[in-house]
Amino acid sequence: MQKCLIVKTLLLCGLLSWSTPGFSESKPATPARSLKPLQVGTISPLHLSDQIYLAGQPVPGDFDLIQKAGVKTVINLRPLSELTWDEGSYLKMRELDYIHIPFRAPETLTPEVFDQCRKLLNDKTKRPLVLHCASANRVGAIWLAYRVLDDGLSFDDALKEAKQVGLKTPGYIERAKAYIAAQSNSE
Repeated sequence: MQKCLIVKTLLLCGLLSWSTPGFSESKPATPARSLKPLQVGTISPLHLSDQIYLAGQPVPGDFDLIQKAGVKTVINLRPLSELTWDEGSYLKMRELDYIHIPFRAPETLTPEVFDQCRKLLNDKTKRPLVLHCASANRVGAIWLAYRVLDDGLSFDDALKEAKQVGLKTPGYIERAKAYIAAQSNSE
């Protein structure tokens, strides 16, 4: 008798969970990306998350190492005036896809820069990829917007991660915050 009552109760709960609004099984959460610090050549800082390397400036030998690791695409956020060598030609010679999206001062971090970077970060055919600048400060700004808008992370959690990557400049944080707000309002 008691077994029968337990079975009926379980069946009733199962039926209620299918038919009662707000009382359904929650979908499993998307697994959080892990952000792993790495050591490859002289690259500092360097983090990896889901086939996206977030990096300070690599030197030619570093690119050789990351190419051996399977990297297909390099996105450089540095203006050419900051570089002392022709990174683009070197990487094209190595048959890597080289994409240059330069910005420097916070006011040059435009919605178009965010849009271009997010499009590339979301394109799985470009992976594994390296997103780099000089110290990963600019990389962190892009990562902040990407994590909030494309991965659904809270702003505070994404900011914490972006700072771990290398984000330091308050102006970049403000630009990312404004971009995120504009994108959230347009959806």
